[in-house]
Amino acid sequence: MVFDANLAEAPTRDWFDPAWWRARERVREGGGGRGGVAFLDTPAGPCVLRHYHRGGWMAPLLGDRYVWNGRGRSRGFLEFALLAELARRGLPVPVPVAARYLRRGPYYTADLITRTIEDAQTLTEIIISQRLDAMLAERIGALVARFHLEGVDHADLNAHNILVAGDGLWLIDFDRGEIRVTGTAWKLANLARLKRSLLKVGACDRDEAQLDREIWAPLMRGYERGFGNGQ
Repeated sequence: MVFDANLAEAPTRDWFDPAWWRARERVREGGGGRGGVAFLDTPAGPCVLRHYHRGGWMAPLLGDRYVWNGRGRSRGFLEFALLAELARRGLPVPVPVAARYLRRGPYYTADLITRTIEDAQTLTEIIISQRLDAMLAERIGALVARFHLEGVDHADLNAHNILVAGDGLWLIDFDRGEIRVTGTAWKLANLARLKRSLLKVGACDRDEAQLDREIWAPLMRGYERGFGNGQ
């Protein structure tokens, strides 16, 4: 286990068990743990507990198991370290609280606890409620530029991983993310993945030409301005 040394109370292994919190009625409403995520009231404040699950074609084979490559390469530890660095740089990300792995032979499972971003909605929810407009799109572009200026490659930049909380925008889920010092192809890949996600969740009724005009053009305008301001 690794955890924030500034916590008033050190986490125990029970912190990574949703059932333990549920028995104490500390699982928050709307966060029952479905999909490997539970929203908790902890001694450190409101937190999110995420159990790592595989995606893609490996999911049916391994589920939540990963091949052991050493403590420092475990998924939770890597994301904890990355989030801590991004938070240190002042980027809008969830603050990491604790991470752990459980090794079983050649495999391990992993968990991560971060502080909750209160009163937030995903961009997906914003899109479904038809509240994504050019102004918000431009702000999202500036947000992505802010991370790219710091060399942050988000491995899964999509509408589910962008949060809107009041006047603030946040990025979450940095599993497999990294900080790069060179190259541009990864930036284009991030943007392409985001555009596919916007279409998939129904922005502009999946009309790509309309998306380009009404959402993507202002998003890229915000991105380019963000890069110009950063440079």
